[in-house]
Amino acid sequence: MAENEILNLDDVKLLVDTFYGKIRTDELLGPIFNERIQDRWPIHLEKMYTFWQTLLLEQHTYHGRPFPPHVNLPVAHEHFEQWLALFTATVDELFSGEKAAEAKWRAANIAKMFETKINYFRGHEGRAIL
Repeated sequence: MAENEILNLDDVKLLVDTFYGKIRTDELLGPIFNERIQDRWPIHLEKMYTFWQTLLLEQHTYHGRPFPPHVNLPVAHEHFEQWLALFTATVDELFSGEKAAEAKWRAANIAKMFETKINYFRGHEGRAIL
């Protein structure tokens, strides 16, 4: 386990770049992400930097709604398990400390929420959650 803490934007960028490097080559997740993102990886990564910077460093640089782009992805429970396993492994490989633990906790909650909402929309023909 690493001894570095997540302290600044460079740390967030290292986390995001390393994680999505694993995603892009993953047998299960790579085809889905690469099909959806195509040649817009730099744009996606910039958005992820601001997302995690906002969550972990409390520097409010992310503006957007993270769920809508994911609602129609062809994913199931095993995709969320793999996403979370890769994220957790990446954090553990690179960082330790309070922010590392928070990153893993937030990722677990995001995965659970996204999976629940995607399943809801599939079962209710896209009707909004009130």
